[in-house]
Amino acid sequence: MDAKPKRRTAVENGDGGEDLVLATLIGNGEDLGPIVRHAFEMGRPESLFHQLKSVVRKKEVEIEELCKSHYEEFILAVDELRGVLVDAEELKSELASENFRLQEVGSALLVKLEELLESYWIKKNVTEAIKTSKICIQVLELCVKSNNHMLESQFYPALKTVDLIERTYLQNIPVKALKTAIGKTIPVIKLHIEKKVTSQFNEWLVQVRSSAKDIGQTAIGHTLSARQRDEEMLEHQRKAEEQNISGLGDFVYTLDVEENDEDSVVKFDLTPLFRVYHIHDCLGIQEQFREYYYKNRLLQLNSDLQISTTQPFVESYQTYLAQIAGYFIVEDRVLRTAGDLLSANHVETMWEVAVAKMTSVLEEQFSHMDSATHLLLVKDYVTLLGETFRQYGYEVGQILEVVDRSRDKYHELLLGECHEQIVNTLGSDTYEQMVMRKDADYENNVLSFHLQTSDIMPAFPYYAPFSSMVPDTCRIVRSFIKGSVDYLSYGVHTNFYDIVRKYLDKLLIDVLNEVMLSTIHGGAVGVSQAMQIAANISVLERACDFFLRYAAQLCGIPIRSVERPQASLTAKVVLKTSRDAAYLALLNLVNTKLDEFMNITENINWTSEETPQNGNDYINEAVIYLDTILSTAQQILPLDALHKVGSGALEHISNSIVGAFLSDSVRRFNANAVLSLNNDLKIIEDFADERFHSTGLSEIYKEGSFRGCLLEARQLINLLSSSQPENFMNPVIRQKNYDALDYKNVASICDKFKDSHDGIFGSLSTRNTKQSARKKSMDMLKKRLKDFN
Repeated sequence: MDAKPKRRTAVENGDGGEDLVLATLIGNGEDLGPIVRHAFEMGRPESLFHQLKSVVRKKEVEIEELCKSHYEEFILAVDELRGVLVDAEELKSELASENFRLQEVGSALLVKLEELLESYWIKKNVTEAIKTSKICIQVLELCVKSNNHMLESQFYPALKTVDLIERTYLQNIPVKALKTAIGKTIPVIKLHIEKKVTSQFNEWLVQVRSSAKDIGQTAIGHTLSARQRDEEMLEHQRKAEEQNISGLGDFVYTLDVEENDEDSVVKFDLTPLFRVYHIHDCLGIQEQFREYYYKNRLLQLNSDLQISTTQPFVESYQTYLAQIAGYFIVEDRVLRTAGDLLSANHVETMWEVAVAKMTSVLEEQFSHMDSATHLLLVKDYVTLLGETFRQYGYEVGQILEVVDRSRDKYHELLLGECHEQIVNTLGSDTYEQMVMRKDADYENNVLSFHLQTSDIMPAFPYYAPFSSMVPDTCRIVRSFIKGSVDYLSYGVHTNFYDIVRKYLDKLLIDVLNEVMLSTIHGGAVGVSQAMQIAANISVLERACDFFLRYAAQLCGIPIRSVERPQASLTAKVVLKTSRDAAYLALLNLVNTKLDEFMNITENINWTSEETPQNGNDYINEAVIYLDTILSTAQQILPLDALHKVGSGALEHISNSIVGAFLSDSVRRFNANAVLSLNNDLKIIEDFADERFHSTGLSEIYKEGSFRGCLLEARQLINLLSSSQPENFMNPVIRQKNYDALDYKNVASICDKFKDSHDGIFGSLSTRNTKQSARKKSMDMLKKRLKDFN
């Protein structure tokens, strides 16, 4: 037995380290896969098998040795194990018996347990059924509630109920069929609500558009009332200024503060709009509704901006503009109260569209208007519209600029109307002094235009120095000023006094002055008419100051600022020129009439043999005519005009006398003719002196007189009557006594002055008498004049 182990050891030693390594790997429980793979790859599996068998044999030897060393203990353990098996059998038997008894006892309890479990499950099912039924009942009750709201058109509660079902109950409905039905119905209900509220919104759109005109008219009416209150306050202030009340204690200033809530003035209901927008917000489609609102309102605006083609603009402009005003008042309220329904950019876009269209319409309509009244009416309403818009924050500068651009057109129409009125006034004037028989007439025709020359009330009946055309013309001019101020008020310009003054000058110069000049130079005016026209122009010239003050008063300009000389009207100077033209026309007419009386070449016997003792008849007629003219002129013309007329007429008489001597029809004259003209001239000179002093001109014109206008004729008569006419050639004497005479005229006239030999001095001497000293002197003068010429 000992030899075998030795042989096994030798074998082991023969394999050496490879078996030891393999045994170590196996003992450590490591993976032999790499070794096996390596052996096969190397083509040496037999060596590996041999090594494995060696390891197995080695392990078997170890097991045998281990068994030999514990054999007795193993036997004892086996014996004990057998005892344990016996005890286990006994225990198993006891357990079986105990189990049998337990089964007998637990069978009844098991039956009871099964019954209990069955009852439990029934109870659980019933509870779930009740819970499910309650949920379904609640959902159905909400559905009924929603339906009732729908029937009553209470869409917001209905929508809230549907939303509650959808958010709280829909996912918890245990009945699939009910859940599916309700799930399909909810979108239908929402769509139905959306259609219904959209329909209500469309109805509101129609209603608010039909109400826009009333809304606009109410707002514009409120603006008009405010403007009227302001104008009444200004009028009260003007009257106080006119009365020139002194002392602060005499004034009572009151400040009326009236708080006007625009919502209380302009009432309209936006509740339907708010309701619809809120419902769309609940539906989550508020952006869709915002676009829908803006699109439809813009369509309405474009429709409102179209003017009527069946009705004239002057009849429809208030409705047209009030409709637009109402539209933007509604939009302003929506912008301020409806949250984010309408953006400021949208309102600005709509406003730009409206302004562009309104300015285009107004410019076109203004260009077609042919009545200043119509233009003013439209302008007033446009400015009221502008003030109303400005109260709601809209920019109205472009609209008012259209009005300002049409001011020339308006004033052209107004000037045309005034031209027609003035022409009619002058055409219907009788050119007679206006008679006023009571205070009211004087107040209306004189004091109203500050035409009085004295603050003392005259005695009645009062004969004014002007005819009826003056107050009538003043009324026309005053109306023009009022119309001009009315048009320029509340426009682009706040200070428009200079503009009013420019148009006032245009009226007075281009219309009134031209009409009067046309009347003067028309050829159909007599002396009395020309004199009255000249008197009227003088009064109108004085009335220019009133026109200027009235314009300043209406424009709110201090009166003192227009009372400066440099602030006067240009028309005042033009009227003064026209007045002089009227005086000249009057003088021409007077001179023409005087020529009819002063036909000296026919009324004088130039070669009379008799010595005249008195003046000729023609000169008496001329004096009577001049007396009538100057008496009338004294009543209606200023003293300077009276002086011009009297001086001009007398100067014309003087020229007529001189002209008669120079006339080709007078070829010779004698001393008797000179004496006759001397008598006539004395009559005229006496009349001139008397009128110069009786009219009061002597107190004003102290340097000269009416007699001075006859100076040329007087010097000529004196020269021809002089005993030494040759003294004319003496510079000292000529400067003193004959400075008004012309050399050539004197030479021509002296050539016609014949001596007695030619029959000129037949009454003074005989043919056989020696030439007198006068004749010698005259001949000497003739000779010297010929030499001089």
